[in-house]
Amino acid sequence: MLIHYTVRGVLVLLNLLALLPCHAQQSPTIGVPSLKETFKGDFLVGTALSATQARENGAGAASLIAQQFNAVTPENIMKAAILHPGWDKYNFELADKLVEYAQKNGLKVNAHTLIWHSQLPGFVRRLTDPDSVRQFFYNHITTVAGRYSGKVFSWDVVNEALAEDGTLRTSIFLEKLGDNYIVEAFRLAQKASPNTELYYNDYSIERPKKRAGAIALIKKIKAAGVRIDGVGIQGHWRANNVPLPDIEQSIIEFAAIEMKVMFTELDLSVLPSPWNSNVADVDRTSAVRTGMDPYKNGLPDSVQHMLAKSYEDLFRLFLKHKDKISRITFWGASDGQSWLNDWPIRGRTNYPLLFDREYKPKPAFYKVIAVK
Repeated sequence: MLIHYTVRGVLVLLNLLALLPCHAQQSPTIGVPSLKETFKGDFLVGTALSATQARENGAGAASLIAQQFNAVTPENIMKAAILHPGWDKYNFELADKLVEYAQKNGLKVNAHTLIWHSQLPGFVRRLTDPDSVRQFFYNHITTVAGRYSGKVFSWDVVNEALAEDGTLRTSIFLEKLGDNYIVEAFRLAQKASPNTELYYNDYSIERPKKRAGAIALIKKIKAAGVRIDGVGIQGHWRANNVPLPDIEQSIIEFAAIEMKVMFTELDLSVLPSPWNSNVADVDRTSAVRTGMDPYKNGLPDSVQHMLAKSYEDLFRLFLKHKDKISRITFWGASDGQSWLNDWPIRGRTNYPLLFDREYKPKPAFYKVIAVK
């Protein structure tokens, strides 16, 4: 009997020990500095949260998010196509899980997004009557913003409503509801969720023409007596082409009209662009071309250095204007999650974030930490 229990005890011990390497692999940031602690008192540091992460599947991502970030934005979970699939049908399961996950881990939620021309449910795209579009618009904002009132810190009320020249983008909302629809979206969100911060979010609004359009839009909202608290500059740039002067000027000009400034979807692509630009329009895609996926087998040291230097310069600028910036959110926790692996060309291997596919910090991470 003594031998029996001794063998069993040894087996139990061996099984426990066998778990240790697994946990070590799942928590590669143990002993690594924390972004949220490094920039505590400067601005929130956030990440996009996927459906998998909201379900708490994947110990590596869960460990990384808990250690590094104090804010989250749903990557797709709260977009209308997922949240509101039918005229009278809502599916709040994943969004509720995300909010619960955030509450459990002490993370502020920036909900994303109430009104966007893209990722709309199919039934909305088939609407032709302005009254039906208006009814969807009212029902969606009122129901969704009302459900999460007091549970989320902020909403991206309207997303990407401007064209590159600063005029209003052609969309079903502009065509059917007229050019006052953005003001009305903020009015409805304010009524449904009175204690939630309300933001306008867009890409390329650091560029002069589009920035001017955003400023005019914000002034129009405020002139109507409707509340808008901040503006989100998405930050989808190329690592070798970050427009630092335009970014700085945009921070100054948005702050001058009493807007909180956020960088909401930050990632720096290291891959060539089919258009040789920083355009981030999800509706614009490109076919596979030779030379467009050069780093499938890993990132060369020279490119790793370029990425690190770009992030270093960017965070130096953020710290210079920390009195005006309230949040920096990376669009993904690690390279494997990034949308840039599939946009604008599907199946590429990109490396745009601070953590690699195994959730390990990259040289860019340490450059960002050292800025402080």
